[in-house]
Amino acid sequence: MTIQHCTLCPRNCGALRTENEGAGFCGMGSNPVVARAALHFWEEPCISGKRGSGTVFFTGCCLKCVFCQNYQISTKKEVGKIISVQELADIFDRLAEQGAHNINLVNPTHFVPAILQALALRKTKLPVVYNSGGYESLETLKVLDGWIDIYLPDFKYADNALAQKYSGASNYVESAKACVLEMARQTGPAVFDREGMMTRGTIVRHLILPGNTRNSIAVLDWLGENLPDGVLVSLMAQYTPCGKAENFPEINRRITAREYQKMQEHLFRLNLDGFVQERKSASRDFIPPFNLEGVSR
Repeated sequence: MTIQHCTLCPRNCGALRTENEGAGFCGMGSNPVVARAALHFWEEPCISGKRGSGTVFFTGCCLKCVFCQNYQISTKKEVGKIISVQELADIFDRLAEQGAHNINLVNPTHFVPAILQALALRKTKLPVVYNSGGYESLETLKVLDGWIDIYLPDFKYADNALAQKYSGASNYVESAKACVLEMARQTGPAVFDREGMMTRGTIVRHLILPGNTRNSIAVLDWLGENLPDGVLVSLMAQYTPCGKAENFPEINRRITAREYQKMQEHLFRLNLDGFVQERKSASRDFIPPFNLEGVSR
């Protein structure tokens, strides 16, 4: 499959992407590149559960977050294996056989056509989770309507200057707002099974950045004013300096107890439903090894 003029993400770079090579912002061809496909236990409780989330980590990204915990795969196309659509469908099957609660597609935006083909080959009975940085094209999201059961987007910034500085995306805010509302429209309110596992819905994540509680407050305020009932919010305290964070002294540290408490109290004042992550989650121990586990039989 060749993508002649790629507009899958808000970059709209129009790049030519052949099966194995691409000249676009993400640097990827059209065939999926996967760095890891295994049970993952460190998502929200209603996603990971007791048996784990069947998580597929894709290589490449349409964002360039300087602090990315998955920097090894988001910026280096050499890390990961190029696979076919059939092989991706086989991965979904193997994760289901291992007892996964769901199929969790991590950073899938630039491989949407291949993912849809894989799902069409063998539509899994498990909920499909679209786990992204929140930088999405509305046109791409509309193509996903009916295929995705759970959306798990980030909402990183309420300030495009910050988005440009730390993620190279000067139009992030407009894109994130539009995509979160579209995701919520598609899934409707959160639905859970008898085990408390989410089977349908949207959870909007926000990662607290050190020294940027004003940004976090603005994000939560917008979510409080605009999210439909039944859409959950996950306030994340796991920030650990990774990637190129050392080049940005103001974010080259974990968040403080005071920053954490301030944001937690603001979340509660807004009466937003969802999850609060503990500060002890800020550790590199929770970053999985991208060693091709589960990519090949």
